[in-house]
Amino acid sequence: MENTHSTTRSGTNRSIIIIGALFFIFGFVTWLNSVLIPYLKIACELNNFQSYFVVTAFYISYLVMALPSAWVLQKTGYKKGMSLGLLVMAVGAVIFIPAAYSRTYELFLLGLFVQGTGLALLQTAANPYVVVLGPSESAAKRISIMGICNKVAGVLAPIVLGAILFTSGDNLLETVDALSGTEKAAALDELAQRVINPYLVMMGILILLGALVYFSSLPEVDADAEDEELAQTNLTKKSIFQFPHVFLGTLALFLYVGVEVIAGDTIINYANESHGIPLDEAKFFASFTLGAMIVGYIIGIFTIPKFITQENALKISAILGLIFGLLAIFADGFTSVMAIALLGIANALVWPAIWPMALAGLGRFTKVGSSFLIMAIAGGAVIPPIYGYLADSWDPQQAYWILIPCYLYILYFATKGYKVRSL
Repeated sequence: MENTHSTTRSGTNRSIIIIGALFFIFGFVTWLNSVLIPYLKIACELNNFQSYFVVTAFYISYLVMALPSAWVLQKTGYKKGMSLGLLVMAVGAVIFIPAAYSRTYELFLLGLFVQGTGLALLQTAANPYVVVLGPSESAAKRISIMGICNKVAGVLAPIVLGAILFTSGDNLLETVDALSGTEKAAALDELAQRVINPYLVMMGILILLGALVYFSSLPEVDADAEDEELAQTNLTKKSIFQFPHVFLGTLALFLYVGVEVIAGDTIINYANESHGIPLDEAKFFASFTLGAMIVGYIIGIFTIPKFITQENALKISAILGLIFGLLAIFADGFTSVMAIALLGIANALVWPAIWPMALAGLGRFTKVGSSFLIMAIAGGAVIPPIYGYLADSWDPQQAYWILIPCYLYILYFATKGYKVRSL
C-alpha cells in the first residue's frame, strides 16, 4: 500500500511539473507584449493608438475562441487539447518570420492572434486540469504554484526579449531618427528582423513541449465531472440571466484585465517617451510590474482566508489601484513610473477574488458562468487601445485617468455588486 501511494504521489508531482511548465509558457508569451509594443511602434512607424493593437490582436482571441475551445476539448480530451494549443502557438510564432522580413504590422497582428488562439485553448484545458489533478483539499496549493510559475515567467519575458530587440536601444533610436528615405527603411528592416531568431527558438520550444505533453504520462481526467450536489442545485432556475452578480462580475473582470495589461504593457513607452528614461533602462520596467504582482500574490497566499476574506482582499486591491493610479497621474518623473509598477500589487489578488465571488451560488450554471468570465479576458483587447488613443490626443500621463473608473467599478463589485442576486 505504501509503495502504491508513493507511486501515485510521484505521478502527481510529475504532472504538476509538466503543467507548471505550461503555466510558465502562458506567462512568458503573454508578457512579451510589453516589449513588442514599443518595438513594433519603432519598427513599423506607428503612433500610440496603433501600437496598442498588439494587445487587441492577442486578447481578442479569448473572446472569439472561448466557446470553440470548449468544443475542441470535448473532441480531443484535455491532454491532447493542451498539446494542440502548443502547436497552434508555434504556428503563431512562425508567422512572425514573414512579418519581420516584410515589416508588415498586419502580419505581426495575425501572428499574435494565432498565438492567442493557441493560448486560449491551452488555458481552457490547463486551468480546470490543475484543479482535478489531485485531492480537492490541496487544489489551492496547486493553483498557487501555477500562479507563481506564470508570474515568474512574466518577469523574465521582457528582460529576455528586451535585451535582444533593444540592444543599444537609445543609440538605435538616435540613428533611425537621423536617417531618411531608403537608409531609414534599411535601418528599420534590420530592427524588424531582430525578432526572427527569438521567435524561431520559441517555435522550436513550443513544438517540443507539444510533443512532450502528447507522449507524456499525464493522466486523462474528466474535468467536466460534476458533483451530484452541484448538478442538483438551482433546479428551479431557468437561465444564467437570473444571476445578475455573474454579469456584474464579468464586467469587473473585463475592466480588471484591461488595467492589468495597461500596467504591464504601457510602462516601457511611458517611462521612455514621457519622462526621458533611456530605453536601455526602461525596457526592463515591465518586469517591475510583474515582480510587484508576485509580491501581491505571495501576500495573498499567506493572508487569505486566514487573516482577510476574499471580499476584503478585493476591496483593498481596488483602493490600492485608485491610490497608485492617482499617484501615476499627479506625481513627477520616476515616482509616476514606479506608481504604474506598483499597480502590480493592487492587481495581484483581483483575478482570484472575482472568480469565486462571481460564481458563488450558481450550482448547475457554474460552467456557463465560467465561460462568460473567460470571455471577459477580452478587456485586454479593448481598454489598452483606449489608453493609446488618449495618449495620442491628450497626454500619456493624463491618459492614465482611464484607470480610475475601472478601479471604482471593481470597488463597487467588491462592496455591493457581488451581493446582487436578483433583478
